[in-house]
Formats: sequence, C-alpha cells, structure tokens
Amino acid sequence: MAALTIPAPSSPYARLLGVGAYRPERVVPNSELVEAIDSSDEWIQQRSGIVSRRFAGPDETVRSMSVAAAAQALEAAGVEAEQIDCVIVATVSHLMQLPAVATLVAHDLGTNKAAAFDISAACAGFCHGVTLASDMIRGGSAGHVLVIGVEKLTDLTSPTDRGTAFIFADGAGAVVVGPSDTPAIGPVVWGSDGEHYDYIRQNIDWGTVLRTAAETGEVPPMPHMTMEGSSVFRWAAFEMAKVAQQALDRAGITVDDLDVFIPHQANMRITDAMARTMKLPSSVRIARDIAEQGNTSAASIPLALERMIADGEARSGDTALLIAFGAGLAYAAQVVTVP
Repeated sequence: MAALTIPAPSSPYARLLGVGAYRPERVVPNSELVEAIDSSDEWIQQRSGIVSRRFAGPDETVRSMSVAAAAQALEAAGVEAEQIDCVIVATVSHLMQLPAVATLVAHDLGTNKAAAFDISAACAGFCHGVTLASDMIRGGSAGHVLVIGVEKLTDLTSPTDRGTAFIFADGAGAVVVGPSDTPAIGPVVWGSDGEHYDYIRQNIDWGTVLRTAAETGEVPPMPHMTMEGSSVFRWAAFEMAKVAQQALDRAGITVDDLDVFIPHQANMRITDAMARTMKLPSSVRIARDIAEQGNTSAASIPLALERMIADGEARSGDTALLIAFGAGLAYAAQVVTVP
C-alpha cells in the first residue's frame, strides 16, 4: 500500500491582512421605531446603548453587501481576488437555502473558482470563520481566505416586537486572512450551550409556514427572531468574561497586554459588564460601534474593527481580543493582531 504524501504547510502562522465594511445608506434613529413598540428613545438608549442603526434597502442584499465589504478588505490587504483560495460567509439571514451565498460572492469578486461555503453560528459566526481560515492557512489547504460576516436582519425582525425591533440591523464586514511568519491569530476558545437555545431563536420554522399557507390558503406572517433579553444579558455578561480570560490565557497574555477589546456588539450594558468583570485597564480601547450601527449579528465584529481602524482607535500591530456570542448559545473568542 502506497503511503500518502502530505506537503508541508505553506505558512506556520496566519494573520488578518485587511478589513472592509459595508454600512447600508439608511440611518434609522430610535425615534422612527418607538411608536410601534410603545417605547422611547431614552428607554432604548438605557437598555441597549443604541442611538441609531442601519437598515438595508431593497437593493442592498446579503450578496451585494458581502461583495462591497469584501472588495474593501481585498484592497486594504493588497491582495487580488484571484489569490483567494476560499470564501467563508457567516450569516443567518440569507433566505435562500441553496446555493450558499458564498459561491455567488466568490463569483462576483472574480476569485477564479475559490472554494466557498456559508456557516451559521449566528453572532459568533465571524469568529468561527476566522478560526477556520487560520487553520486552513496553517494546515496548507489555502493561501488566502476571505471571511465575511453579513446580515440583513430586518428581513427576520418584527417591527412590533418590543424585545428585538430596536436591536437588530443590517451590514457586512470582511477580512482577508493570509500567511504570517509570526503568531497573529491566537488559539480559539469556542463552544455552545444548546440547552438554552430558546434564549434567541426564530419563532417558527419555514416548513410550518409553508404548510400553514397550503392548508389555509392564506399567507402567514414572516418568521421573526425572538429573544429573552434578560436571560441573554445574565449569561453573556458573566459567562463570556470567563471565555475571554481563557482566550487570553491560551494566547499567553494578560489584560495588561491588550490594546483593544472588540466584543460582539450585542448591547452596551453587556460590553460594560464584561469589561468590569475582566478588570480591563483604562488604557484598553473598547469597541462601541453598536451606538450607531445596532446589533448586526455575524457582521458586528468586523464592522466594529473597521470603525476602530478608521477612527484611529485601533492601530496596525495592536493586540486585540475578539469575542462573540449569540443564538444557540454559540460563542468564540481569540486574540488577534490588528492589520
């Protein structure tokens, strides 16, 4: 029996090479939402820290937003589309079961038939994608990987649901992951707690929707997300601080070595609670993109990273901690070097 020949990995390490973002044109202040949910601007800001958010229009799709963010990331990385060996799209709001939107994005970008697939890990999806990309590069199965987090959550949000209507929004962020001679993406700490799947979930499955329509002859309402906000807050604010510490430990650093903290932009109060529990030094700059972007699930971390770079709060070479958590209760955290 012949032995397999396995080539050596092309690179011992991986890093983020460039970041891109797409924010929909429409800015929606709290004042536009309060009547439908019997609320107020003050209440929304106190509960979430959100002042405004971005809603996509009919022509701004999961596909088009992904392509726009990816093009920026490629330009920032100085990498041509033809150099991309794999495209990973993290999303829960691509409403077509197949094909994977990643295959369409790869084609639109002109990647020369890159491998392409979607992953569904909700708000943790982008960090899952970065982990997969890093492993591909270090394992030798890819030279450059494009990771996109994208959501059009307005398609899955009820405008009258008081627990979610003011939180979720739309947008896309992307990174190019490529080879590195030095460690620049730390070991991941990830997992899930499916026992509490009902904390964040879709209210009804598509099969039930279609059967109801067939049996009654009526078009039922679109499925939408529901969330037990208080339960999510208690779980994320404290359990995720533990995961964050594990990611620091696995990377061999302490909070004093951090320059930037980029948590999933779920809720400003969760971010503040995590920072207190972790005892982050005042010198650590914290992403607060949620104030003007809302919660964009899988897109929130790359959008927040791009904003911090654009504003000069995150500089090339800085050490950043990423942590994401959401439906399923899926989570992931890793330390990275800012490109």
